[in-house]
Amino acid sequence: MICQRPANKARGMLWEFVGGKVEPGETKQKALIRECQEELAITLSVGDEFMTVVHEYPDITVRLTLFHATIAEGVPQMLEHNDIQWITVDQIPDYEFCPADVEILRRLTYEYQKV
Repeated sequence: MICQRPANKARGMLWEFVGGKVEPGETKQKALIRECQEELAITLSVGDEFMTVVHEYPDITVRLTLFHATIAEGVPQMLEHNDIQWITVDQIPDYEFCPADVEILRRLTYEYQKV
């Protein structure tokens, strides 16, 4: 599942994986669960870490940690994003992603091709 950033935010209208900042005293897994509740009105079951990426934008450095996860409860709603899509790896080239996600997309493509 990918989400399109709102037009009025940095990197507006680009696609990304849902998530956000880890709050003080919060684990990365708990942050993902909270962000998905806030942004999509869903509850996640979070599994193992998939990968971590550090990317430097001109205005901010982001550290992205991706997890394997499934929706435990709810149906995704667009509470913050412009759009939400479920895509396959073959559809990745059809979307313009945030630059920080490029390495993630490469790994997803590589992992898919191994299967």
